[in-house]
Amino acid sequence: MNIAFPTINACLNGFAGVMLLFGWRAIKANQRERHRRFMIAAVVSSALFLCSYVTYHVLKEGVVTRYEGEGILRLVYFSILLTHTPLAVLIVPFVIRAVWLALKGEYKRHARITRWLLPVWLYVSVTGVVIYLMLYIF
Repeated sequence: MNIAFPTINACLNGFAGVMLLFGWRAIKANQRERHRRFMIAAVVSSALFLCSYVTYHVLKEGVVTRYEGEGILRLVYFSILLTHTPLAVLIVPFVIRAVWLALKGEYKRHARITRWLLPVWLYVSVTGVVIYLMLYIF
């Protein structure tokens, strides 16, 4: 199978990461409406990523993409993958909760979650792109 889906997925991950950074800067500048727009874009991008990722793996019918690198790069790849994967699963309910609290106007509770959620979500977004680059480019 060609790399169209993985490329789309990496772009969606990267876009989500950029939107998270812009959203963080907007809220630090007390620009709530701008923050809201960036965060909606990050959530939508991440949701589209999830749909695309699942679709790709259903279409692949269980075929596993193997990392072909050797030596230290192999160790780096699997170290990233072993942290990226569980964190990617773990953040989903917290993203949903953070969005729910923001929609309800419970900004203090929203901020408590997002203080640690932002760096984890950024890590997942960035490492998703790194995994793609290591699998398909380098």
